[in-house]
Amino acid sequence: MDNDNIIACICEGSAEEAIIEILLENNALIFKRCDLLDEKVIRTRSASKFEEQYLRKGFGDKKITVFRILDSRREDFNLSKAYKNKVEVINVITAPEIEMLIIHNEGKYEDFKKSRKKPSDYCKEDLKYPNVKSYKFARDYFSNASILINAIKLYRSKARIPKNEKTLFDLLSKTGN
Repeated sequence: MDNDNIIACICEGSAEEAIIEILLENNALIFKRCDLLDEKVIRTRSASKFEEQYLRKGFGDKKITVFRILDSRREDFNLSKAYKNKVEVINVITAPEIEMLIIHNEGKYEDFKKSRKKPSDYCKEDLKYPNVKSYKFARDYFSNASILINAIKLYRSKARIPKNEKTLFDLLSKTGN
C-alpha cells in the first residue's frame, strides 16, 4: 500500500480476526502488519469509539483507509464530519464467507448446494463443526495459510458476489499467491 496511507483493519467477529491474523503472518494481504494502525487488528465496531480511540491522535496529512471485515451489509459506520475527507472506509463482506471457506475446503460445495441449508447449519449438522465462527476453530482449521488462501480463491470463483462488493479475495496480495 501507499506509505502515506495508514491502514486500520477492523474485524467484526473472532473468526474474521483469526483469518486476517493468519493472512498477515503469511504476508498474504495487500497490507502488512507494520502498515496497520498500532500494528494490530482492531475489534472496535462503533465508529464513534474508533474515532475516540484511534483518530484523535493526529496523523498530519496522512490519509487513513479503514478496512471493515464484517458479515453484515447493513451495519453503518458513520464517522463525524471532521474525518469524512481524511478517512476512506472499505467494507469487506464475509457473509456467509467464513462457513463457505470451510465447505469449499472440505470439497462439499455440491453436497451443500443440494442440501438447501444455510451455510452455518450445514457446517454444524453435516460437517459436525459447531464452532466455525470462533477464533480458536478458525485459527486451528486454517493453520496452513495456503489452505486458507486456496479456499478464499475457490469461494470467489463459485460465489455470486454483488457488484462492487469487496471480499477477502480482494485483500489478498497479488504477488504472494
